[in-house]
Amino acid sequence: MRIKCFAMMLACVAGPLAAQTTVAQPKPADTEVWGPEPRIVTPGASDAAAPSDAIVLFDGRNLDQWISARDSSAARWDVATGIVTVNKPSGDIQTKRTFSNYQLHIEWRIPVGITGTGQDRGNSGVFLAITPVGGYELQIMDSYNNKTYVNGQAGSIYKQYAPLVNAARKPGEWQTYDVVWTAPTFKSDGSLATPAYVTAFHNGVLVQNHVALKGVTKNTGYPEYRQHGPAPILLQAHGDRSAPISFRNIWVRVL
Repeated sequence: MRIKCFAMMLACVAGPLAAQTTVAQPKPADTEVWGPEPRIVTPGASDAAAPSDAIVLFDGRNLDQWISARDSSAARWDVATGIVTVNKPSGDIQTKRTFSNYQLHIEWRIPVGITGTGQDRGNSGVFLAITPVGGYELQIMDSYNNKTYVNGQAGSIYKQYAPLVNAARKPGEWQTYDVVWTAPTFKSDGSLATPAYVTAFHNGVLVQNHVALKGVTKNTGYPEYRQHGPAPILLQAHGDRSAPISFRNIWVRVL
């Protein structure tokens, strides 16, 4: 009797063990995805050159993609030898097109012999979206041996996030921003659903790592959100007293 009971116990234990040995083993093909295939984008001839699906906003020839932010007339900055230089009296310029989410490449240069200190030295900015109630500014200025408040130096999200590092080059050398902008979204009642996000590289160095913006950037007061849709990109003609800065090779990829 005891032998029979012991045999039954062995059978109960062996049954689950035997079942486990029959489970099919995973194969590499189980986790392979074959479609849909990503569309083909041809990279530019260099890291800075526009890829095949980019919208070229400035290629050194004209400002046909831009208008005056003041009155929507033709942009009146100075174009020569493949670059565009800020014309401060004519004010800011903005893109004719509006954008939501995108990848942006832009190159800028502080002039040799720049004068002034702090915020009064090569000041400008890329407003990643400009709206009737304000914009979201990635600061441009001379931050090479030029001390100012850290959330206002080059590579900062103005008055919100200091850059992770100072990657500024000397005046007279070209600098680059490569930016991924994710626009904010809003609920039907106008309240914020998701904030704007920015990832930015300054001269190939990560300076903003998917930061969540607190609202539009302000010189005075605190950031806030108000509902808006797709918006233009704006380049600032700052009123500082130093010589104007220049831009070249500006392109954007809609995401």
